[in-house]
Amino acid sequence: MKFRSTRSNTCVAPSYALLHGLAPDGGLYVPETFPEQVLQYKDLAGKSYQEIASVVLSYFFTNFTDEERDAMIASAYNEHTFRDERIVPLHSIDTDVSISELFHGRTLAFKDLALSLFPYLLTAAKAQEREDRDILILTATSGDTGKAALEGFKDVAGTNIMVFYPSEGVSPMQKQQMQKQEGNNVNVSAIYGNFDDAQSFLKRVFVDPDVNAYADEKGVLFSSANSINIGRLFPQVAYYVSTYVSLVDNGAISEGEIFDVVVPTGNFGNILAGYFAKKMGVPIGKLICASNKNKVLADFFETGVYDMNRQFFTTDSPSMDILLSSNFERFLFYVAGQDAEKVAQWEKDLSETGKMAVSAEELAQLRREFEGGWIDDGETEAVINHVYNDYGYLLDPHTAVAYGVYMNRRRQGLCEGRHTVVMATAHPYKFPPVICQALALPKHDDAFDELLEIADVTGMALPKPLAELRNKPVRFGSSIEKEDMKQAVLAFVDAIHGRA
Repeated sequence: MKFRSTRSNTCVAPSYALLHGLAPDGGLYVPETFPEQVLQYKDLAGKSYQEIASVVLSYFFTNFTDEERDAMIASAYNEHTFRDERIVPLHSIDTDVSISELFHGRTLAFKDLALSLFPYLLTAAKAQEREDRDILILTATSGDTGKAALEGFKDVAGTNIMVFYPSEGVSPMQKQQMQKQEGNNVNVSAIYGNFDDAQSFLKRVFVDPDVNAYADEKGVLFSSANSINIGRLFPQVAYYVSTYVSLVDNGAISEGEIFDVVVPTGNFGNILAGYFAKKMGVPIGKLICASNKNKVLADFFETGVYDMNRQFFTTDSPSMDILLSSNFERFLFYVAGQDAEKVAQWEKDLSETGKMAVSAEELAQLRREFEGGWIDDGETEAVINHVYNDYGYLLDPHTAVAYGVYMNRRRQGLCEGRHTVVMATAHPYKFPPVICQALALPKHDDAFDELLEIADVTGMALPKPLAELRNKPVRFGSSIEKEDMKQAVLAFVDAIHGRA
């Protein structure tokens, strides 16, 4: 398997794409030939999550032997990295809807499912490419990616990681997770700006010849842990395949039966992994893109116009507070019939005007597989309250957005009698202020006091990673202007060089 850019015919080996993240022309890497309709339930039945992941990744990371892949997967998914031996357990709300729980990893978010494996993939790719420079992972986060990446790459030899997050755009618990991060090779900085500011800056850094030349002189190579990297994206396909197998095993659907999936969506990587799982043979009907008030994606699936020229909102679901979804370019590549020139033009339109549009025919085609919906903060809190009081199940605000969109579709008769899976992206205890508001519990200045309040009412114990967090010291408490991000990166490059 080789990987090509979404903006040209340039092809590279998987190890090169893993190591560099972004194509030289600014495009994203996609498989040169996608492995379509290669998965069937009968070949997956009875397999563990680890075995399913091995099957899925064998189609993409052909640069590794089966033994090498299996060893990396075993190191990534085990009792030390995930609290549930099933890795992705399935919870049934009623006969029509299931919750796929993606939050049982070390940082209590779905990002752990890829970022537990990615460091092993990257380290192996570095060896294959005979790369002797230190790797500097540059990552922008809207909440969960940062902590998961920091935890995955903590003290990994030959690798360093720097994370930027919006100072007022993450939950108090997400902020503490990053500010208190351990490890000798990590760096974290808040910025006065939003996630789009951080992400746009990093994408420019990857193709900036002067910055890259400076890093090269210091023996440093930039890479990414955002889902623009294939090492982040393709491991996520595995949990859609695992979810399908669990649905059949649990009797929720029969073998080959079509089901819908609702995904709370910000940067489009999670739902894109579902799209790839469908292309590989998982019988997904509709992929429903659930948005909060920053509903640029929901509007696109309604109108065919992606328009970033709008107000940016800080919401109860901060990981979705994004207007420029970087993985959307990969989706457009397939909407365009793999026409790289058309994708390049669309991305040029977005860059220059903040707006791009597909044709009416293209919109009709994509809506056969995708639909969008959105709810606001008030509705999100009402959904959390409703699901907890009616089913005894506590949703985080992102999953609540997805469930709320599902409820709206169900009321409108759009589910077509199909079973629906809501992808649960984070543990609810990562968002104590929102949960307290939704359940009408007393609020506290200290997020940990709010967690104790929630635990007292729900009887749900604090997960160990959060229980241990309270007494850890803050290591990274500073904030910088977004215009100073370049200097911050260069300073960290100097520090890495000084340690070498």
